[in-house]
Amino acid sequence: MSDNHQNTAAFSFLAWISFAISSLGTLAGIIYLEGDLWMKGFLAMGYLFSLTSCFTVAKVVRDKHEAEKFAHKIEKAKQNKILKDYDLD
Repeated sequence: MSDNHQNTAAFSFLAWISFAISSLGTLAGIIYLEGDLWMKGFLAMGYLFSLTSCFTVAKVVRDKHEAEKFAHKIEKAKQNKILKDYDLD
């Protein structure tokens, strides 16, 4: 079984297109919202902060998963070495 899991090109395209549409739609909604400039600025700042926070959380989760996967590989290699060293055949 391979540890290399790749997303398809269609899935990646869909993810980026949906990200672009949702971002542009939200920003357009803020721009056309009736209200003062300071209110629109506050909403835009909150939206951008939430957006960057989502990317950061996704990276942290991915990095944690990759670190655990690496630790499991090391542990498995140690177990295989011990079993090989004590092979009674």
